This record gives sequence, C-alpha cells and structure tokens, in this order.
Amino acid sequence: MHVSVIGCGYLGAVHAASMAKLGHTVVGVDVDAAKVALLASGTAPFYEPGLPELLREVGGDGRLTFGTDMAAVAGAAVHFLCVGTPQKHGEFRADLTHVEDAFAALLPHLRPGDLVVGKSTVPVGTAEALAERLDGTGATLVWNPEFLREGLAVQDTLHPDRLVYGVPTDDDGVPTADGDRAHRVLDEVYAAPLADGTPLVITDYATAQLVKVAANSFLATKISFINAMAELCEATGADVTRLADAIGYDDRIGRRFLNAGLGFGGGCLPKDIRAFMARAGELGVDQALSFLREVDAINMRRRVRMVDLAREVCGGSIVGRRIAVLGAAFKPDSDDIRDSPALSVAAQMQLQGAQVVVTDPQAVENARQAWPGLTFAATAQEAVVGADVVLLATEWQEYRDLDPAAVGALVARRAVLDGRNVLDPRAWRRAGWTYRALGRP
Repeated sequence: MHVSVIGCGYLGAVHAASMAKLGHTVVGVDVDAAKVALLASGTAPFYEPGLPELLREVGGDGRLTFGTDMAAVAGAAVHFLCVGTPQKHGEFRADLTHVEDAFAALLPHLRPGDLVVGKSTVPVGTAEALAERLDGTGATLVWNPEFLREGLAVQDTLHPDRLVYGVPTDDDGVPTADGDRAHRVLDEVYAAPLADGTPLVITDYATAQLVKVAANSFLATKISFINAMAELCEATGADVTRLADAIGYDDRIGRRFLNAGLGFGGGCLPKDIRAFMARAGELGVDQALSFLREVDAINMRRRVRMVDLAREVCGGSIVGRRIAVLGAAFKPDSDDIRDSPALSVAAQMQLQGAQVVVTDPQAVENARQAWPGLTFAATAQEAVVGADVVLLATEWQEYRDLDPAAVGALVARRAVLDGRNVLDPRAWRRAGWTYRALGRP
C-alpha cells in the first residue's frame, strides 16, 4: 500500500522504516528539515538499535522517502499521525499543539476513502474531536496506539505483542460501515504481523486512547510499588531484590518491572501518567487516579534518596567529592535523556558541592547540550579516575560487566552506588569496595 507518516521523530521514523520493511511504499513528512535530511540519507537522528540498518535497506530501493512538504502525502491511502505530545510547561496536561498543527496541515490533502490513523498518545476525547473535523472529507479516523520500547522499537513495530484499532462505532459499540472498512484496510497494512498471530483488539475511540495510558500507568505503578518496598527494606534491613524474586514467582504479579532503583524516566511514562491525571480531573473523576500522584512522588523520591546515599557513603558530606556517574540516558540502548533519573541525580549532587563527571555510551552529546554545567567523559574508565564514589545510574551492559578490581585501580576511594541493583555485591565487596544500593542492606 501507499502510506504516509506525519511526524518523523522517535515514533514516526521507526514506524516509517518498518512500514517500508513490511512492503509498503512510504513517505515520511516532518517540519524539521535537518532531521529529514538525515533520514533521507539513511542516517538515524537518534540512537536506536537496528534502525540505521533498516533505513539503509528500505531507502535504497525507493520504498521510503522523506520530505518537509505535506503535499507529498497526496496519493497515500493511509496517513499515520506520529507527532509528539509533550507535557505542557508548568502543567500536567499534554500539549496537543503538534497534533493540531499536523492534522490541520493534512486536511487539505485528504481524499474520500482515506484513513487517518492516530498513533500519538493523546488524552481520551482527542480522537472524537478530530473525527468531527473529518466530516465532509470522506476520510475516516482510526486510533491505533503504539507500544514501543526504546531500544527494541524496530522489533516492537515489526513484531508487536498486540494491535489495537479504535474505529467508528454506533451507540452499542458495534463498528459502523466506515469502521468495518477501516478495519479491513488496516488489516492490509499489518498483514505480516497478523499472519504471525499478533492478537488484535477492535474497539471504540475512547477505549483505544485509554489503552496506552492505562498500560503505562500500570507499569509505572509496578515500578513505584517495588521502590516503595525498597524504602521499607532500608528501614528493616531486608533485601528488596530477594523480595522481588519471591513475590515475582506469583504468576499474578510476575518478576518483570519489579526492579528497585532510581525509578523510571524518559519521554513516555512520567508525562503520560501526569496527563492521565489531568484528564481525569477534567472529566470529574480525578479521585480514580489519585493513586498516580503517589506513584509519581515515589519515583521522584528515589532520586533524592540516591543523593542521600552518596552523602552517607562519603561520611556525611559530598562537598568537594569527585563522583563518577555511569549513565546519562534514561535507560540503556537509547540516547534519550528526557527526564533522565541519572542526570537528575548528577545535577543534584553537583548543586550540593560535588565534582560530578558523567559518561554514557550514546547520550553524552545530548546530555552536554541539555546540561552544559556538568562535566562529561567519553568512557567509564576516564570518568572514574580519581573518583571518591562511582554511581551506576543507567544499566548499560558494559557497566554491568565492569571488572571491580580494574576499576578499583583507577579510583581514589572504592565506594560504589548501584542505582539499578544490577551489580553483584559479593564480587565488588571481595574487591575491596563499599557497596550500597537502594533497598539492600
């Protein structure tokens, strides 16, 4: 099929390349000319494993093109809306400016029978409002939320764990004729993953919009739950990792996302749960999501606690202490520094008088632009030289594999803070290190 992807940031670039990989002819459109130029040359504007290779593969045979002119979408039968919905400055609500602008620019180019497929994470009610603006165009709106994990985005797009179509329905929740037709067209788009057995949920607009924010809220709650348990473990001498192992054997709970540490960050979970709370307030059901305030508070409290732990290890003060922070991205296999716990902790420690040096395999340049007051190093070995404390803040595999004896030869003082509970305490202690971690004795 001939499809367009509007918005070629993290979501859009991966989606465009993946749609071309599935055999479609794809045009990607974005207002950022520099980003478009990179993508058109087969270069990913951000770090995502597998994306550069995919761009070169599908771009070489003409299946995938990029541009800045919205007129390029003419002729496409399916238009994916993949623009960002950041948190509004000074508010919890989502900023829908990019969605509104992209939708308005697309409208003149729509033909009867076209599908507009929303993939952006939006407050419930947004799709209904956009659908009304399609009246008279003959086009149909579908809401098809994305469920990408940074670091695994290409895999998640080509082999999703589920597909959700929010289509027009009647008062009984039954798809209308337009809804049925939209269902058939999207089945064509996703023919390959559907043939592989990917589960498909057909639902109404409201439910489709809620799926993504509900999923992210559940994951955030699970992470904050184990971090709340970590606070109790610190007060009682218990070990949160053993606790997580034990309760994780219960199939109703599961072990995934029960990793205590610095908590979550990035461009999705923090802003999505805040926007969810804001929308619930607008709908008059704010009490239904009041628990998310505590989820958010627990998450932010972990960062403060890590600074406290550094102070404890340094005998009560970090003033003048050299602290090496391993990790700047909010998670491994990404260069995304949005709401990064690692950088938040690094900045707090520097404000309190520490000499902080930050390193990351992929995110140093992004971090340097956002936090020019911090000092950066190219490698972990360079960062730890002369350090009084080494903090593992992002669980890159190369940091997990560090040899404690080799690192010990470079530091001024052997004290390690395991901000992600991924190091082997016994190995580091045998090498003469003071080992501390959130929620562990």
